[in-house]
Amino acid sequence: MYQASFRKDPEFEGVFWMAVKTTGIFCRPTCTARKPKPENVEFFDNTKHAILKGYRPCKVCKPLENPDETPIEIQKLMNELSDNPELKFKDADLMIRNLQPATVKRWFLKYHGMTFHAFQRTFKINAAFKKLQQGDNVLDVALENGYESLSGFNDSFKSIIGTSPRNAKLEKVVDLKRIETPLGTMIACANEAGICLLEYSDRKSLAKELEDISKYFQANVITGDNPHFKTLEKELTEYFEGKRLDFTVPLAPVGTDFQKNVWKILASIPYGITTSYQQQAQMLGNPKAVRAVANANGLNKISIIIPCHRVIGTNGTLTGYGGGIWRKQKLLELEKAILF
Repeated sequence: MYQASFRKDPEFEGVFWMAVKTTGIFCRPTCTARKPKPENVEFFDNTKHAILKGYRPCKVCKPLENPDETPIEIQKLMNELSDNPELKFKDADLMIRNLQPATVKRWFLKYHGMTFHAFQRTFKINAAFKKLQQGDNVLDVALENGYESLSGFNDSFKSIIGTSPRNAKLEKVVDLKRIETPLGTMIACANEAGICLLEYSDRKSLAKELEDISKYFQANVITGDNPHFKTLEKELTEYFEGKRLDFTVPLAPVGTDFQKNVWKILASIPYGITTSYQQQAQMLGNPKAVRAVANANGLNKISIIIPCHRVIGTNGTLTGYGGGIWRKQKLLELEKAILF
């Protein structure tokens, strides 16, 4: 752990925290502060134990914060937009809430690839798209969403959806949302059929997965609300509180028939139980397909619900996990899984 901290190895984020006896502070493994001597440190597997022993959180690496977590005030803005897409927050409105417009802009550019005002337009157009698909009149939808002219609405709609409002019924949209969990921020996607993605926001393959989903459904992936998100967030909260063993939220997995069969077997692994790639292959009816099964597991885009974290090595080791081995360990600890 000391060597990992010395290297500032991000693979150990969430696995341990290092406390410094001489300063009375504790840090993340990736802290940029000068490293103390080995004899002056001790390690903890959670921040609570470090605090109970009298250590203070480091002001440099802020170990009590999730670096990618949505700030509370920004989350409030997004919740209000979700409840009422017709809202429009101006810079003056942000300042009334003690939010600096430039700070909000930087956050949205970093985590959504667009400014806050562009995010609002996208969210609003997504809501308008759904109304049009339900048969609402174009002019009525434009006025309801705060557009003073039909031409302005048409231009915004076409720039985001890729077609005019009158052709909305011919287009498809997959909704996207950030969700906060005890293991970090996750990105969820859903269409009318169900959840098609639930991934950790720091997963390197996330951009490719979003591209695959867009191609698979021939749809635009756009930030917006979806009825399945409410069910998902409720069930995830219950799961992390130890109150839910199974998920009921509908799924719409993206993959080949073989991959979907592998994921179906994954989904059948009970809470608190682990299995191996070899056992998965046997359940699939092809004991020699171990490598193909392992590859399909790695391409699973719906973490936790399709529980690839319950698959370990035949020797009991924690094999690879797209969200990081430390997350896999935390999930198995939460489920009190028996590792064989």
